[in-house]
Amino acid sequence: MRLSQFHLRTEKETPAEAEIASHKLMLKAGMIRKLAAGLYTWSPLGLRVLRKVEGIVREEMNAAGAIEMAMPSIQPKELWEETGRWAKFGPQLLKIRDRKEQDYCFTPTAEEAVTDFFRQEVASYKQLPVNFYQVTTKFRDEIRPRFGVMRAREFIMKDAYSFHADDASLAAEYRNMYDTYARIFTRLGLKFRAVAADTGAIGGSASHEFHVLADSGEDALAFSETSDYAANVELAEAVAPGERPAASEALRDVATPTQKTCEDVAALMCIPLQRTAKSVALIGTDAEGRDQFVLALVRGDHMVNEIKLAKLPGLAEYRLATEAEIAAHLGSEPGFLGPLNAKTAIRVIADRSVAALADFVVGANKPGFHIAGVNWGRDLPEPEVADIRNVVAGDASPDGQGVLGLARGIEVGHVFALGRKYSEAMKCTVLDATGKAVNPAMGCYGIGVSRIVAAAIEQNHDANGIVWPEAMAPWRVAVCVINPKDDPAVAAAAESLHAELNAAGIDTVLDDRGLRPGAMFADIELIGIPHRVVVSGRGLEAGTFEYRARTAEAAENLDRAALLAKLRG
Repeated sequence: MRLSQFHLRTEKETPAEAEIASHKLMLKAGMIRKLAAGLYTWSPLGLRVLRKVEGIVREEMNAAGAIEMAMPSIQPKELWEETGRWAKFGPQLLKIRDRKEQDYCFTPTAEEAVTDFFRQEVASYKQLPVNFYQVTTKFRDEIRPRFGVMRAREFIMKDAYSFHADDASLAAEYRNMYDTYARIFTRLGLKFRAVAADTGAIGGSASHEFHVLADSGEDALAFSETSDYAANVELAEAVAPGERPAASEALRDVATPTQKTCEDVAALMCIPLQRTAKSVALIGTDAEGRDQFVLALVRGDHMVNEIKLAKLPGLAEYRLATEAEIAAHLGSEPGFLGPLNAKTAIRVIADRSVAALADFVVGANKPGFHIAGVNWGRDLPEPEVADIRNVVAGDASPDGQGVLGLARGIEVGHVFALGRKYSEAMKCTVLDATGKAVNPAMGCYGIGVSRIVAAAIEQNHDANGIVWPEAMAPWRVAVCVINPKDDPAVAAAAESLHAELNAAGIDTVLDDRGLRPGAMFADIELIGIPHRVVVSGRGLEAGTFEYRARTAEAAENLDRAALLAKLRG
């Protein structure tokens, strides 16, 4: 490939609308161009990188026994109504209507479509297991698309769906896909972690996310520093502390006229923040389905985990209580709430760390006051106890090995053990060994192909531009020619080296655009080519080429044999 015959347009200035490194660099390098909010055109340069990722994904999926297919991006309403997701998926589901007034959606995921295909094609357990996958465009109507292709409305995704006669077969394929994903991200040259995760809107009994580690990641990950334990903070268990100390203080009111946060109360009283408890007022439902006022308590230095809360009985669809509801049940205003002196019977849920507190401080349920010296059993009934907080660095690891550390990650892959949620809803059956119709178990496995490109840049860049892992780079080597029009011998030498490297299977581009060295080298660094070779008149006279790796501080002069050996290595 010659750059003089390729479309490459880089930018010198950082685009104003870009917020994170990948968005800035993809625009500066000319990899993408914005068409509309959350919609991007991939340039020839960007598409080369995208195809490198797709190629590795396909190779590993095929090697793992999955079978590629293609399903429509537009799907009929009726399919989604079978599973109830037409209404439940939410506003991210882009709904459209054709000229016949028939309703469709632009698919964000294809569980319904693949289950419909399967129920028409497969009749017997003897045809199982089977795993179908596709690499295609998906669409989610993000309320605020941002960060370029990191959170776009249209994106490229690899989604796979497996069908099984029994749960043991599903578990085996789940492990197969887990291992396949690990190979994919390893081959792509990315630093990543697989973490246990919540099943979310997709559903199912087991779930793992694959995250590229980057400081700019939107997801917080918890991991043991001395074992293999890792989980999304949404799911990571906060281990119960030790036994509760004995009460040693009297119950007393403390005037806090302007102090409405635990931090301010602790500072006023000169006590550790860990001795305070914050109260979050919620509305859930009781056993009869009626509204129920709930007070969730976490320690002052902790944060409520909304995912964990929603898994508790009666809180699946909880909401925050209004100020009027708070006044009706507690007789107070936000900032001074607590479990004592409530006006009505309320449900109190204490996080494990709060249940282990003695002599702690809570709101007094009257403006301008908190109560100190509070103790369970003496001043309050023993609470309902649950793990309802986010873990923090230094917490004990749930597997009993060491303590937790925190990192940021960008989710690029997700595997789910769906079970029979979709096959049952869509009345999809196969005949088992006894001739009985049974619902097959299913698995679902997704990779954000276009998101991987952005995540790789977030993890691999410097002040000069992108630093691609070799497997993802648009080309591995750039042969740069100094004054190709003025020196035929230099141009011929560069042509010869370019041809020889490509013949050796080394993906190489020839920069024969005739730019000044500074501008040419800046472009090659910006677009992230791992290896740069400069062909010049001075080098030809010395019998050497100037070689520099993208991450090296300085160049080195190598003869042809040494250069080829290095690049082959």
